[in-house]
Amino acid sequence: MILTNAKERSRFIRFAIVGAIGAVIDFGVFNFLTNLVGYFKENVVWASVISFILAVISNFTWNRLWTYPDSRSKPVSRQLTQFVTVSLIGLLIRTPLFSFLEKALTQFFTGRWSFKPLTPVIAAHNLALAIVILIVMIWNFIANRYWTYNDVKA
Repeated sequence: MILTNAKERSRFIRFAIVGAIGAVIDFGVFNFLTNLVGYFKENVVWASVISFILAVISNFTWNRLWTYPDSRSKPVSRQLTQFVTVSLIGLLIRTPLFSFLEKALTQFFTGRWSFKPLTPVIAAHNLALAIVILIVMIWNFIANRYWTYNDVKA
């Protein structure tokens, strides 16, 4: 449908832009917590969860206002519940995948990464986060388009 429908392509592009803003929030909060807040230096999965939640709040707001402004037949509380449900499933996809990738990439980069000021750990954290963000974005778009925003005509 995205390939043949200009309106759906436009929605996907807007969804991706909103997602990019969410990714900036996600990366920014994640890096702030893991690099500047002592507790999260050893608890990166929790930092990932917190940054994800803040990105979800931003994404819902901007998708409702900008990507799907014509989606008003459902109450905002219902859409928020559906959006959060989709996002929580995304979090269930993201968290174990992030944990696995973060450990594997840290091991891979240790001894191979020499680009300063980024350490192998910071590089691994951010690459793992980038990978899981892309995977979860695909899930989020499909699930939200056909469930949360199914009142919008194609």
